[in-house]
Amino acid sequence: MKEIDIRNVSDFFIGQTEDNTGTTGCTVILSKEGAVAGVDVRGGAPGTRETDLMRSENMVQKVHGLFLAGGSAYGLSAGSGVMQWLEEHHIGFETGPVKVPIVPGAILYDIDPSRPAVRPDAAMGYEAARIAWENPPFSNGRYGAGTGATVGKLFGRENSMKGGIGSYAFQSGKVKVGAVIAVNCFGDVVDPGTGRVVAGLHKNGEFLRTETHLMNNVSTVPVTDSFQGNTTIGVLLTNASLHKSEANKLASISHNGLARTIRPSHTYVDGDTLFTMHGDEVACDVNGLGAMAAFAVEKAVLRAFEH
Repeated sequence: MKEIDIRNVSDFFIGQTEDNTGTTGCTVILSKEGAVAGVDVRGGAPGTRETDLMRSENMVQKVHGLFLAGGSAYGLSAGSGVMQWLEEHHIGFETGPVKVPIVPGAILYDIDPSRPAVRPDAAMGYEAARIAWENPPFSNGRYGAGTGATVGKLFGRENSMKGGIGSYAFQSGKVKVGAVIAVNCFGDVVDPGTGRVVAGLHKNGEFLRTETHLMNNVSTVPVTDSFQGNTTIGVLLTNASLHKSEANKLASISHNGLARTIRPSHTYVDGDTLFTMHGDEVACDVNGLGAMAAFAVEKAVLRAFEH
């Protein structure tokens, strides 16, 4: 196995843009010919667009773009900008009189209390799509959908830490797999190899370990407001050929990478959502691909903090 550039996984184009005055942003992945895609939503508080059409039994087989954005539900507007850019470039699902770009997406909560009106919109989605077509190097950290992300929020923002977005890609034989993950979790980020807390709930320079605190205080009724502002979202990219049903299963398996690195993950107050996009180039064993997918997600989560 060898690490590769996320841009070399397949014929995907990734772009990011952000508004640092409101600490929010958008990340877009485009596919000119369309890509078989899947999705799996595990968190209890998701915000998504066009995920129903990705169900295995539904008609549309490919997506042309996908976005990850901040802004809570307001950030779903970014998808309209991605659609506009794709329509202008004649990319979409052929319906006869017009091509309709298929653009699913997911959002995370990063609204800045001091600038609540600043959030991703159609203009930001359009700009991220334009940048994606230029195929720039991917930036890990406080960029795109990870710009305003935070982690470890059990005791509110003052005891949380900055999150971010990370990418990781690698190759085994002819099969290539990569992940782009925006980390904005309620829990802590933990290196599964060492057990070390990378980022999360802290006080007076010490990590408090969210998972342990929750278990020790399970009889305590939580204050709802302290659980605001969570969700980890991302996309798994591969050159593997899969049917739509397999793509959805791979999205499900990919969540293993979140479970290894985020403690706890998939909580009632997270909206954890992972997509997959497939380049349809190489046949492979789906079980092996699943193992690669979970590993890529795991590494991408950690990369969000290596800046």
